[in-house]
Amino acid sequence: MKLGLNQTLVALLGGICMGLTVAPWQAWPLAAIALVPLWWLTQGLSPAQAAIAGAVWGFGYHGLALFWITGIHPMTWLGVGWWSSLAIAIGVWLLITCWGMILVAIWAGGMAWWSPKLGIWQRICLGCAWFCLLETIWSHGSLYWTALGYTQSPENLGFLQISKLSGQQTVTAAIVALNGLIAETRRDRRSLVAAGILISAIYGYGLNEMRPDVVEAANLIPLKAGIIQGNIPNSVKLSTDGIQLSLDRYLQGYQALAQAQADLILTPETAIPLLFPQRSALRQEFDRVIQANPVPMWLGAFGRSSSDRLNYTNSLFLIKGSTAVIAQYHKVKLVPIGEFIPFKSILGSLIQRLSPLRGEVEPGQPNQLVDSPWGRLILAICYESAYPEHFRYQAAAAGQLILTAANNAHYAAAMPAQHHAQDVARAIETNRWAVRATNTGYSGIVDPVGRTLWQSGLNTSETHLATVYLRQTLTPYVRWGDWLTKLLVAISLVNLLIVHRARQRDRSG
Repeated sequence: MKLGLNQTLVALLGGICMGLTVAPWQAWPLAAIALVPLWWLTQGLSPAQAAIAGAVWGFGYHGLALFWITGIHPMTWLGVGWWSSLAIAIGVWLLITCWGMILVAIWAGGMAWWSPKLGIWQRICLGCAWFCLLETIWSHGSLYWTALGYTQSPENLGFLQISKLSGQQTVTAAIVALNGLIAETRRDRRSLVAAGILISAIYGYGLNEMRPDVVEAANLIPLKAGIIQGNIPNSVKLSTDGIQLSLDRYLQGYQALAQAQADLILTPETAIPLLFPQRSALRQEFDRVIQANPVPMWLGAFGRSSSDRLNYTNSLFLIKGSTAVIAQYHKVKLVPIGEFIPFKSILGSLIQRLSPLRGEVEPGQPNQLVDSPWGRLILAICYESAYPEHFRYQAAAAGQLILTAANNAHYAAAMPAQHHAQDVARAIETNRWAVRATNTGYSGIVDPVGRTLWQSGLNTSETHLATVYLRQTLTPYVRWGDWLTKLLVAISLVNLLIVHRARQRDRSG
């Protein structure tokens, strides 16, 4: 059951290499070999030992990729003591890291249990199917960010185009397959040739998808989209002075973009941290100016709960005039611990929710569709950028443009870079333009093949106007969802059944 020191170090090194592939380090080529050490270990260890090796690998990967979570410290502005803040930050980081470790441990233990009974090509298929299935199950929970597929975003755009086929799991499957083929070279040199063919096919498809004529052919209606990045620190955001600063900056940004003849203006998550559309004395001047202008604005604010007077929603309101709500969207995927406490009946007394607001954040309905004067749009707030199905559902229902709003002010600098990478991946999967507005950075404009055409600075106050396009294409992923994982699982089950029956015949003979 015990894992040797050398085996532990090899597993940890592989995980760290995978951790270095994500933004902001972006050493994405390492993803092709980072899983190789763990693949080797699953072939020579017992399932229990392999599971431990998988957990070590997972700690290296998820722990490094998610270390930005510790940037919530210090939380003295929330009234939390310095040492308590440090303990909470480390505790949250370890909790979320452990969640990822469990996934890799299950994968490695399963591979050690099943794969020695299989041939090389059956083993490759099983490795891809098992990892994709586990990530798919993981994506239905509240802690989902570091899927293998996001390691290639936002830099390796030629590779990422395959996500149009079956979503993020297509990229995960390709990464696992490449690592498996390289690892299996020890047994069969032909697997290295197969790895070369796979890479060539992936980039051949990707480069064809990125051809200018292919991209431009699907652009329909141009839209001049404005972005306001207010740069309001969380430490002052909810104070009277902070609210006034928000009102001033977003009003100035709105006036500048309206004068530049924007068609729509997007603000970040909770740009104005007040209940909307209820009137407020603080908002009088803001409302007066908005009412006098014809340009619609997506305003990030709090909405009133329909079930409890203390509860509220994290929302985007499309307004034209001070309180004329044309459309609205309420955040569905809430941030664990930040916006709600997982397993509240058990952990509620142990974990302090990291929000200075009274009441609870109420999630919006998961099947929301948002219609606007320009047609149906695809909307997401902050954490939802990590959930591909959230975007696919809206795109399949005729969503033509992605709009995302985020805060990002309370984390280390690596988080905004990874958040941008998530939105790049969502734009590619759905073949849509994406407009990103954040409080402190990085706001941006992303085209349907993932090219970042503009990106704001970090911790800066900025406005930007760009032409984007409405699109109605349906990628295979948008049309059929994650069909690849289902196919791989079906093939692997057939392979395991064939091997099992063959062994039974051998025993009976």
